[in-house]
Amino acid sequence: MPPSCCGCLSQYTHHHLVAFLLTFFSYVLLHASRKTFSNVKVSISAQWTPSVRNGSAAAFSPNQTWEDNHLFENEEQATLFLGALDSIFLFSYAVGLYFSGVIGDRVNLRYVLCVGLCGSAAVEFVFGTLTEWLHIYNIYLYCGLWVLNGLLQSAVWPCVVAVMGNWFGKTGRGFVFGLWSACASVGNILGAFLASSVLKYGYEYAFLVTSVVQFAGGVVVFFGLLTSPKEVGLCSESETGLSPVETDTDSHRPLMSDEEGEMEAEVYGRQNQSVQEPDNLLAESPRAIGFCQAFCLPGVLPYSLAYACLKLVNYSFFFWLPFYLSNNFGWKEAESDRLSVWYDVGGIIGGTVQGLISDFMGKRSPVLALSLALAMGALVGYSRSPNDQVINAALLTTTGFFIGGPSNMISSAISADLGRQDALRGSQKALATVTGIVDGTGSVGAAGGQVNKNTGHFTWKTLLESKLGWMYVFYFFVVMTGGSIVFITPLLIKEVREMWRDRQLLRRQL
Repeated sequence: MPPSCCGCLSQYTHHHLVAFLLTFFSYVLLHASRKTFSNVKVSISAQWTPSVRNGSAAAFSPNQTWEDNHLFENEEQATLFLGALDSIFLFSYAVGLYFSGVIGDRVNLRYVLCVGLCGSAAVEFVFGTLTEWLHIYNIYLYCGLWVLNGLLQSAVWPCVVAVMGNWFGKTGRGFVFGLWSACASVGNILGAFLASSVLKYGYEYAFLVTSVVQFAGGVVVFFGLLTSPKEVGLCSESETGLSPVETDTDSHRPLMSDEEGEMEAEVYGRQNQSVQEPDNLLAESPRAIGFCQAFCLPGVLPYSLAYACLKLVNYSFFFWLPFYLSNNFGWKEAESDRLSVWYDVGGIIGGTVQGLISDFMGKRSPVLALSLALAMGALVGYSRSPNDQVINAALLTTTGFFIGGPSNMISSAISADLGRQDALRGSQKALATVTGIVDGTGSVGAAGGQVNKNTGHFTWKTLLESKLGWMYVFYFFVVMTGGSIVFITPLLIKEVREMWRDRQLLRRQL
């Protein structure tokens, strides 16, 4: 194919499309199954607590009716345990990300991805379906299964981002990854639809449907995914329309520069030479970067800490939005599930639009900072939403646009930028490791937020929600969003200075 021209989509082959779709739907299915748990919490809570009939009907023995499925004395205790399960999942997911990224750079990405998808599907089937069918209710079993589920699911995201990074270079990366990162939001929408469709038959069938579909998706990925253009002989930039992976710029530097162009030409010459000398290509196979080296790369720590604050807010919406809508406004669970979809719709649009803007600007952090600043106002506005589903949906979409958009950018396009920067010229196998670090640190922040919200009686959630109301919970989200801006401020200042310098140089030339 002809050389890439301004990242034109026409420069991509059908292999690019297949890689895009398979990685996209891999994470769609994973998030759909993950969303199922948050969407059926009300039903699970009711199943795990005694009903009015259990406590009042004389025809039934309390020991017989309560001990079969009674885990908690009241709904509040059940809710606290569901929050604890969220924390358990996120902590194990965060720990797994730090390891799965390193493994992904050393083992075939397809194998790691399929183990994560199929293994997680099996665990979710046991957790939500098999235990209900067999009437096995055990707190320790639930905790153990959710730890295992978190570890297995952590293998998926670094792998799919690494595969996308192998196929799509920095030309148009913000737009391509912004569009692709909608996979999480699409998964949330699919999960909400599937859960609400079969919830009337019992929450166990919601887990059954999503886990079966996810397992089938893992099988398709195993037999159909190509993890790199090299597997089909697309090694040079002219064939793939991709920028060489060894020479991508740092995420907080200009996306294109004269120096980088010279390096690309040099690498491109080496690639053409390697076609004639295949033995040399094999001999110079790059090694994977170490974990500590990846953590110390420029930009990794600031973006990781910013993502920790942002993911706390994003995942609080993810885990508790349907529950909040049901309890705060009195809407039915199925209605709340469907309404929560609008937050993800906003995230899809936000990630794509903001990624496209960052491509035109050649910078990421200014777009992020502006979106996060507007997100603070959107959170305050949503906290004052009236009991009207149309207005609530509009405010949810706006909030998702300004919070979900930056979240998608950091976890995908910016992670790819960080994993393909100048400091990695001697090793191209760092993308999965860097992605695992960024997403893992974000998950630690999200898990910490769930712990604070759902454990003990002296936490900020109890104080704010019970004593002051839900509005102060949203004020806390505003503070955490502001924290994300603080962490990226050094990168923002640097990129703004570079933009000003480039503008001055352009004016002098004119």
